[in-house]
Amino acid sequence: MPLLANHIAVITGAGSGIGRAIAAGYAREGAHVVLLDQNGDAAAEAAKEIRNAGGKADSFTLDVTDRDACSAMARHVADKVGAVSILVNNAGIARRNGMLGADEAVIKDWEDIISINLTGVFNVTHAFLAPLRKNKGRIVNIGSIQSFVHLRTPSSPAYTASKHGVLGFTKALAAELGKDGVRVNAIGPGFIETPLNEKVRASNPDLVKVFIDHTPLGRAGKAEDIVGPAIFLASDLSAYVSGSIVMVDGGYRTL
Repeated sequence: MPLLANHIAVITGAGSGIGRAIAAGYAREGAHVVLLDQNGDAAAEAAKEIRNAGGKADSFTLDVTDRDACSAMARHVADKVGAVSILVNNAGIARRNGMLGADEAVIKDWEDIISINLTGVFNVTHAFLAPLRKNKGRIVNIGSIQSFVHLRTPSSPAYTASKHGVLGFTKALAAELGKDGVRVNAIGPGFIETPLNEKVRASNPDLVKVFIDHTPLGRAGKAEDIVGPAIFLASDLSAYVSGSIVMVDGGYRTL
């Protein structure tokens, strides 16, 4: 039997990159996937690909920073699809700016990144909490190697703070929801080639080299590299795993 049969899985930021890959992977394992993204067209396209491959998928437009919209979406999914038992909080942005730029840019980075990467995780989790508790659900949060370290390359302190926050939120929620049978874990991707960093990779090959040279496996990751760990954490294979983060960084933190 597929590992995620009879589950309904919600994935945020599912229109591209890691979220899109996870949604397709979950569908292959039998889950009915609900793809949420601020770019509704991209989510719809991804859902169509899943259905064309024989999977079950729906898609809806959602801005995770809008708390009321998140609550409304949870009700909509319950009415149109069913009771959610898996939630993947993947939606996020990254900006590689420091604290020493123009005040307006520094402040905007902080507000945008925290509102999406951290508050957005809270908003969506809070909205879907009732069905997740009822169904002894599984929550998978997408953290980062920056949940632990600030990289050697110039990097936004807002992004680092947001991903530290995601890990802290994961641990706190695992402790609180364990009595309900809800497991909460995170994945810590390293340098993964996605549309989110496509422009940076194209314009700054030296930055890419810094990452690769520091990665024992000697390559950048692909979105598909995140899928296996995401399936593991959402399935019964990880029935006694909660409050943990699975690092998918090619060994970056070992050096």
